[in-house]
Amino acid sequence: METISVGFIGLGNVGSKLCGTLLRNGYEVTVRDLNDDLVADFVSRGASTAASNRQLAEQVDAVITCLPSPAICAEVMEAEDGVIAGLSTGKIWMEMSTTDEAEVRRLGEKVAATGAQAMDCPVSGGCHRAATGNIAILAGGDRATFERVLPILTTMGRRIIHSGELGSASILKVITNYLATAHLCAISEALTVAKKIGLDMNVSYEAIKASSGNSFVHETESQVILNGSRDINFTMDLVLKDVGIFDQLAQRNNVPLEISPLLVDIFKDGIKRYGPRELSPNIIRRLEEACDVAVLGVGFPPEMTDDEPEERGAEVVIPHRG
Repeated sequence: METISVGFIGLGNVGSKLCGTLLRNGYEVTVRDLNDDLVADFVSRGASTAASNRQLAEQVDAVITCLPSPAICAEVMEAEDGVIAGLSTGKIWMEMSTTDEAEVRRLGEKVAATGAQAMDCPVSGGCHRAATGNIAILAGGDRATFERVLPILTTMGRRIIHSGELGSASILKVITNYLATAHLCAISEALTVAKKIGLDMNVSYEAIKASSGNSFVHETESQVILNGSRDINFTMDLVLKDVGIFDQLAQRNNVPLEISPLLVDIFKDGIKRYGPRELSPNIIRRLEEACDVAVLGVGFPPEMTDDEPEERGAEVVIPHRG
């Protein structure tokens, strides 16, 4: 099996956990981040670093970017001393940020011009699953490149889906984030109604969990809402970015959505009230304040942890695939 050295750019909430999983499982990793303390922490654990993104790309076989926005990724990739300048034949760029499919394809063309290959590989399932290597990963790109990076993906994630051509994974990722946001807003309304009526919030949580109204968002974000921490390692500005990308995608394809524009407006209002870096589950504060209630339960955790043991992932085999 080919041994691939990895460069990892972006050690934020998700990136640090994905990179940590690679390092923990014996990969040769070179890291870059604007936060020198994060870089120093990884170096102390055995990672290397590089003087520039170009140098990092020159030193490794595969470059992973996991960054907050398409604009930041473009700067990292296209700057004079950026990743693209350090790519060459046989190297691979893996975009693990949540980004616009048109942008990842645009950058993918520039990557291909160097002789390298491009993949978009966004993750889904929460920071707690990224930390244990049990997160789901969507991967877009040609099959030969997918098979080269599959060992990396099955180290970082539990369920790996080859979504199709480059950009397809980014489309699916913003679709899933749109759905998660819709579920968050709906569960915020449901829990607030239950609280205002006077229901026991622990009973309400379990009843929803046992019912047809259950969702992944309820089983995770409802718990940190009811704890009061509201800490899901995700902020309102990131929600607005992701739902905005989804909404623009629909507009470009002439799909007359109704719920998506409402979600954009809800989170614009949340950011206006509480700031862009407010934790995303605190969107419920808009309802708590309007109803003069605190939607809290008893015994819920302040943050989510993954109690599944870490194990090697695998590609999901999709029946009747076209």
